[in-house]
Amino acid sequence: MRVPFTKMHGLGNDFIVLDGRETSLPAISRHVAAALADRRKGIGCDQLILLEPAPDSSADFRMRIFNADGGEVEACGNASRAVALLHGKPARVLTDGGVIALEPTAGGARVDMGVPRFGWDEIPLAYAMDTLAMPVGWEELENPSAVNVGNPHVVFFVEDCDTVELDRLGPEIERDPLFPQRVNVNVATIEAPGRIRLRVWERGAGLTRACGTGACATAVAAARRGLTGRDVTVTLPGGPLDISWREDGSLVMTGPATESFRGSFEWEDYAGGEAA
Repeated sequence: MRVPFTKMHGLGNDFIVLDGRETSLPAISRHVAAALADRRKGIGCDQLILLEPAPDSSADFRMRIFNADGGEVEACGNASRAVALLHGKPARVLTDGGVIALEPTAGGARVDMGVPRFGWDEIPLAYAMDTLAMPVGWEELENPSAVNVGNPHVVFFVEDCDTVELDRLGPEIERDPLFPQRVNVNVATIEAPGRIRLRVWERGAGLTRACGTGACATAVAAARRGLTGRDVTVTLPGGPLDISWREDGSLVMTGPATESFRGSFEWEDYAGGEAA
């Protein structure tokens, strides 16, 4: 079976998008997702995105997200903007993290990511604690905030995020027993009341040039701590995102998205080696 795909990216965070809304596709397994994401032997991506029909009228369609390691996750802000660009008109989209609202803009999209959650059991954490300034640390990274914006994040505020050995500490924190569903790790530097510089270790994907949900989580954490206002520009290695935490509680992210190219692949080339 030959399957068409669209390769897209948001600030360098790249995706393979498979559209199964009108044509049924075979089931995506962890093996197939990881094989397609492989940058040496596959097409290569940070996340594989699968679009499917919505199960009911609460959304226009469903978006499923698989990280490069093949694991399925709840949300991806950059992918949401890419899907908005591909869809070409406003839509309500069901994700495993909830229903989000997409709207294409010139060169990108605006995404209403919904309302962030702060309860320790909503992150989730393994046991109860204050999520605004958690009494935990890993070497120089201490007292993070925890936020769930469709997926779990911890945010560390540091003097210079570029000096943190995130490639070493990121995987340790991601898999710490404190986080039963693992966690995305953000290190952020406040540059001005409306500007944040950010690096992200993404759960299941590693260091990434951009993370939309990480930018949202960091903006919320900074506002809760009184470090910034509710409207900020978050600059990641791939570029800036504008984040607004509205008075009604919803988080709105605005930023670019780009279609790189289109192609197709033979399904059995990637599913053939799957264990029975």
